[in-house]
Amino acid sequence: MKKIIKTALAAAVAVSLPALAENNPPVPDKPNIIIMVADDIGYADPGFRGSGIDTPSLDGLAEEGMTLDRFYTAPICSPTRAALMTGRDPMRLGVGYSVLLPWDSGGVHTDEHFMPESFQAAGYQTAIVGKWHLGHSQQVFHPNERGFDHFYGHLHTDVGYYPPFNALGGADFQENGKSLANTVKGENGGMEGYETFMLADHTSEWIKNRDKNRPFFLYLPFLAPHEPLAAPDDLVAKYADMKDERPPARSPSDKISKLAKLSGVESRRPLYAAVVDAMDQSVGRVLDTLEEEGIADNTIVLFFSDNGATRVHGRGGGDNTPFRGGKAEVYEGGIRVVSLIRWPEKVPEGSNLKQTMTVMDVFPSLAAAAGIKPQNELEFDGINMLPALLENKEISRDESIFFASEIPIYNSFGFTAIDGDWKLVQWVTMEPLATTVTHELYNVADDPGEYNNLASEHPRRVGRMAQAILDRRALYPINGTRARIASPPGWHPPKDWASYPRPLSELQNEAATSMAPSARSAISLDYLHGDRGRLIYNCDPLDIPVIGKTCLN
Repeated sequence: MKKIIKTALAAAVAVSLPALAENNPPVPDKPNIIIMVADDIGYADPGFRGSGIDTPSLDGLAEEGMTLDRFYTAPICSPTRAALMTGRDPMRLGVGYSVLLPWDSGGVHTDEHFMPESFQAAGYQTAIVGKWHLGHSQQVFHPNERGFDHFYGHLHTDVGYYPPFNALGGADFQENGKSLANTVKGENGGMEGYETFMLADHTSEWIKNRDKNRPFFLYLPFLAPHEPLAAPDDLVAKYADMKDERPPARSPSDKISKLAKLSGVESRRPLYAAVVDAMDQSVGRVLDTLEEEGIADNTIVLFFSDNGATRVHGRGGGDNTPFRGGKAEVYEGGIRVVSLIRWPEKVPEGSNLKQTMTVMDVFPSLAAAAGIKPQNELEFDGINMLPALLENKEISRDESIFFASEIPIYNSFGFTAIDGDWKLVQWVTMEPLATTVTHELYNVADDPGEYNNLASEHPRRVGRMAQAILDRRALYPINGTRARIASPPGWHPPKDWASYPRPLSELQNEAATSMAPSARSAISLDYLHGDRGRLIYNCDPLDIPVIGKTCLN
């Protein structure tokens, strides 16, 4: 109620100000932040890379800001979003192998500090408009409990682009915990509209109705261009004759694509282009709102994809050229994504950052840009890249970069470690009676397309990097996300996901740990698990019990 009264008073005061003041609203000292995340767009898909898809808004960001040529994310959705929100490696978080599926009961540990919480503490107003996908079973995982004042969107993915916006048949569109499934917005009753445009409209209205005396932190994670693809009729018609001229992915997905083509499955490239075009229009709508409000020059806009585009024929339709592979794979096409940043008069116009930047670096970098102190207690895995973004200063990294995926086949893993220009790709397949491990080593500076496997020429480097992957895997919580793409036998989804999270009043204050009967036995069990993963959350196996640290508070 206080918030509503405050907003109403601010609006009343604004109406009484002279015309000059109305045209020049007060500008907060700190910059506004907008993070836009596309879902599965390919590195080569923006128009400025010659895709044939109209993306004037993304092209404009590239012209007015900086293109991040070597920006890395996880190869799948939830791990990237978890890394973005925490600045920490999704392997530590237990959200590294798979996405959070509807029947999963977990999320990102409540000991983890989320980026909007730091901005909130610094006086920012915060909002998320779009897709969450970081926990839904308990209210502790809900966006409104993780630093966002305002949430408009859906907890899951795959809700579709037109109403009824369902996940597994249950309504999944809400505003701050209240379902919008029965909202009347059209002649036919119920919610109407194209989801991508709805998100842009809501974002623009939120910006216009904000408290103009405070800066804002806005997270706009689009569903587009994720499957199931759909677009307005005029855009579908616009790209109907577009040919699919993408080269092979040179990865396991090519085998599936070949079978799909032989079965007569049509390419999704034309429809995909229409979905990307619509998303770009929505990006433009938000950028226009910044101009209309007179705050474009004091707003940092960051755009990137959560992973590479899907390359299976008949599924997705994106293009990761010149890179190998795609979504769910640890080749460059799965983890090296399109990324752009604009900050007028701060980030050089029309520039390119050749240095490596990761999704883990976003939190510490934006906090530095805003001049706020991050409130996290657990150490960042990301680093502050602001000097590189502003002045192209060379930033050194003390540790390798790691990503993983187990989607879609259970016990079939892809891992990668990136150490400077060297990249190890490790495939681990665990059969009932055997485990197969293969290694591929690339110098991605000389060979970004990953054509030349140098593993046999550098066995010692392969050994060191493979050990680093094993050490990082040992940090994974033993009950973290896995590729459980089928629901538990007999599990029933809810009718409406807005009412699904268990309310705070029904939950204990502390997070559960394990079934170990005592702290001492928990330490012993954690130590015995070794490389299998962690029983005690955020516990380095080297810390127990040899040098006296217990990993327990």
